[in-house]
Amino acid sequence: MVKKVFRSGSHRALGMGDYEIVKHDSAEMLAIRALGWIASQHELLPAFLAATGASPADLRQAASQPAFLRSVLEFLLQEDARVTAFCDEAGLPYSEPMQAHLMLLGEAGRNWT
Repeated sequence: MVKKVFRSGSHRALGMGDYEIVKHDSAEMLAIRALGWIASQHELLPAFLAATGASPADLRQAASQPAFLRSVLEFLLQEDARVTAFCDEAGLPYSEPMQAHLMLLGEAGRNWT
């Protein structure tokens, strides 16, 4: 089955490259959701800021940088309790943050050995 994309009255079939873009965009959105969750956790935010070297004022601008979004997911993935708490609140499978992290790593995440 070929999925169609509709834009301005036209449509085209999605190619494999389009799926990679969709997955990458979804991974970035998940990282942004995780950042919002971390920021709402008053006990986690100071540890996150210390780990990343960011200040609270930097967060909005930093959220547009892929490397920072990877660091958000890396911080989240450091502890199972963080992953389960975030996923439970967000209604996500527990595997989703790791999958998003691997997507944001790109080729480096596929060839880690």
